Amino acid sequence: MAARLAAVFCILCSLLFPVQAQAFLFGEFGLKEEMEMGREFDAMIRSSMPVIEDPEIKDYVQRLVSKIIGKLPPQPYAFSASVIQNDILNAFASPGGFVFVFSGLIMGMEHEAELAAVLCHEVAHITQQHIAKQVERGRTITAASLLGVLAGIAAGVAGGGNAGGAAMVGSLAAGTSAMLKYSRIDEDEADRVGLQYLVRCGYNPRGMLGAFETLKKMDWNRSSAFPSYLTTHPDLETRLAGIRASLPSFPSDVLKRRDDDRDFLRIQALLMARHASPGVARQYFLQKKLADPLRSMGKGIVAARQNNIREAEGLFRQALASSPDDLLILREAGIFEYHKGDIHAALRHLERVIDRSPRDYYARFFYARALDDTGSAAAAQKHFQEVLRFVPKDSEVHFCYGKSLGVSGRSFAGFIHLAYASLYSGDLRKAKNHLGKARALAKTPGDSMAIKEFDKRYEEHSKMLKKISREKP
Repeated sequence: MAARLAAVFCILCSLLFPVQAQAFLFGEFGLKEEMEMGREFDAMIRSSMPVIEDPEIKDYVQRLVSKIIGKLPPQPYAFSASVIQNDILNAFASPGGFVFVFSGLIMGMEHEAELAAVLCHEVAHITQQHIAKQVERGRTITAASLLGVLAGIAAGVAGGGNAGGAAMVGSLAAGTSAMLKYSRIDEDEADRVGLQYLVRCGYNPRGMLGAFETLKKMDWNRSSAFPSYLTTHPDLETRLAGIRASLPSFPSDVLKRRDDDRDFLRIQALLMARHASPGVARQYFLQKKLADPLRSMGKGIVAARQNNIREAEGLFRQALASSPDDLLILREAGIFEYHKGDIHAALRHLERVIDRSPRDYYARFFYARALDDTGSAAAAQKHFQEVLRFVPKDSEVHFCYGKSLGVSGRSFAGFIHLAYASLYSGDLRKAKNHLGKARALAKTPGDSMAIKEFDKRYEEHSKMLKKISREKP
């Protein structure tokens, strides 16, 4: 009788839970399952949260994570770092070696060593297998639990402030926070191991102390944008005391290491100029010790955001006069000129950038748009294709490419890319509408293959969106 009941239970589990979820239920959460779960989580974040794709920002954070990993023994994961646009001062690790940093953390830290310290802490959660142990200890935690956490965070990002916090309560009330809620033992170990990683990377260990002091100063645990019941970093005062106590154990030359914040300040200034409120950004550029060209560029971006075009022109002119070969300044000046309507000036600046930095697909995207505006559609389309090699699911790139194709008479391909643009922006109805127009124009075997490929992507992406929608509070 017991055997029959066990068999019935297993059959029910196979019907109710996918194979991956069964592994979580029975505690068989191995490397394969962890990596599969991480990839799914990463895909869902990219489907529901504003991930910053600017290579200047993205590559900088990836370099920091790679620097940390490079000092460790061989790891089973291909560590990946992403930056989420939100003012929350936080970072978190997901299964399978995925690290996510909120832009607010970069904007809120004082030095690169502090940002690196938080990243070391998160990497330690992964290398010490805290995430896998959480799943195994939880037993009943399935992929749906992780989806619930993601949906709660996404709701907070969309709502912002107190509204976002209230939305997250609903998700957490269902017990879905367990995946990202580490025990005190796990946190202490991540602090200790992360501090070792930080020193191995050449940073002063005081960077971790500075990071935690900044978080405490910002009253992070009680932030309206990130309520204490969602934080994965409790009891900062006790942990600060532990870090202070460990500092004397390091050699004096390690404690005398100097901060090198040149790259950090460039990225921080760019994020502040683009994403902080204009008032906060202007205050930052008044107080922060930045090189004059970077300060002028940042203030120029803020002025342009506020539609103070004449002021922005003067500031970009100052930045370029002081540093005419700085690729970041050239790129931002080119983007400004494009939005201002001086297409030829935009092309001149952006061409210099992509000649020397072919991987800067952000500059290439605006270069393609500028070419398109001058009537050079064929040249523009080649650049749009190149951009899509780096960001194949970017809805804005698909939209601009689709419009260019349509205007130049390539209607079938144009509607296909407009369909992708709608799909990746979450508008399934419009995606189907564009696809219907493409179907009506299909003539060749290649067209049929393009439609089949879109159908496949549509099915994958729509399933993802439906899962997220089901888990929203």
